Amino acid sequence: MSVTPTRRRFLANAAMAGGAFLLRAPPAVAEEELETTSLRFIKTGSICSAPQDVAEELLRAEGFTDIRYLALPSQSFQEKLVSGELDLGLEYASKYVVAIDRGLPVTMLAGAHVGCFELFGNENVRSIIDLKGKRVGIPGFGSPYHLFIVLIAAQVGLDPKKDIDCVVASSSVESMQLFVDGKTDAFLGFPPQPQELRARHVGHVIVDSALDRPWSEYFCCMLGGSREFVRKCPVATKRAARAIFKAVDLCATDPARAAQQLVEGGFTPRYDYARQALSKLPYDKWREYDPEDTVRYYALRLHEVGLIKSSPQKIIADGTDWHFLDELKRELKA
Repeated sequence: MSVTPTRRRFLANAAMAGGAFLLRAPPAVAEEELETTSLRFIKTGSICSAPQDVAEELLRAEGFTDIRYLALPSQSFQEKLVSGELDLGLEYASKYVVAIDRGLPVTMLAGAHVGCFELFGNENVRSIIDLKGKRVGIPGFGSPYHLFIVLIAAQVGLDPKKDIDCVVASSSVESMQLFVDGKTDAFLGFPPQPQELRARHVGHVIVDSALDRPWSEYFCCMLGGSREFVRKCPVATKRAARAIFKAVDLCATDPARAAQQLVEGGFTPRYDYARQALSKLPYDKWREYDPEDTVRYYALRLHEVGLIKSSPQKIIADGTDWHFLDELKRELKA
């Protein structure tokens, strides 16, 4: 297969990102044989998942030949992992915790980045406490949008069930439009939604998870997979994770190139929004932060608000495996 100019540029940039990882990493032929050369990811449409979306050529360099991005509802991501329709993917930490509490056989492998969401309010909402009695649009109960709203409200002593009027929309796009039209008082957005609201001069930011504690101290998106895939395909799991974390480093060191890849791959339409989001999100924390701290934090908070029954220790024991991450930290040193 010929190497296109776009592919050649991407591989060159990825090789330079973070210290020429592609050049330093052991060649795929010198490693154990892949158990599968096929990988399936969800196509989320969110810039939060940029590392898996721009990793295709890095995955091919690891020996994967059949790489597919499937358009599936994000609310069913963990169920799709368990059913075998997906293999690995980036998803919000709290969604993984809830799935593990439900007994779904999924495994968290590493934290990817911090700072996905921003909470916007209208003129009647100047702080989190002002959410009391207000309308907040969400694309479904149990969605990442809903879970984060619940945790943000509980953090300041509000009762999310009694104090907030959640207006359920058919999608996150409709939820945002309700806020733009003045039919809700607050909206929690994931990139590129915050970038669009700022460009349209709609609302103001109440919480920025990239900057505001406690959210900025924990991973937002985490890499995970089905327990069966991780168990049956450890070589494929590690090499896929290696490609994705090279892509994480690319997002951190060359957001312009990563943004262009997102647009060229059809993952997002606006280069300017993509570059703004990638330049802002802290993609450089995956080596520094401890993913187990994130799991423990979200499990505690979700337990406190009654959304899960399991203890953090049980969630960690049942649904995490950090040994791939430990190996990659040694291999992909900054």
